[in-house]
Amino acid sequence: AAPLSETITISRHLRVQELQSYISLVALQDVRDPTTPPPVASDTSGRSSQRFAMEVVVRKAGQTRRAAVGGRDIYAISAPLVVEAMERMLDGRCRMSGVITAGEAFDVRDFLAALTPGYLRSG
Repeated sequence: AAPLSETITISRHLRVQELQSYISLVALQDVRDPTTPPPVASDTSGRSSQRFAMEVVVRKAGQTRRAAVGGRDIYAISAPLVVEAMERMLDGRCRMSGVITAGEAFDVRDFLAALTPGYLRSG
């Protein structure tokens, strides 16, 4: 398993026998390369044209379930998540302290609803 935030969140909420996480080598090389230019806004929202995708495959007792999400400009999604979490920590809406995941710290539905529809879209 790679040290991605998803692996930490999964390990805090589920008992799994095996967890595999993959990231595109090209994406990793771009992040590590100091000559990689910053993303350029591709529309009036300021979001870049960079694409991301995540797929989850769960296998248990001979059954397989899949979920996928994708979009444009992952930082346009992750930055509001971080800001929302910080606001909740500072104003006392954090349920726990210490090393915890967002799902442990906040009411998940309320947290995600605060980001919809400006940053997230349901459906």
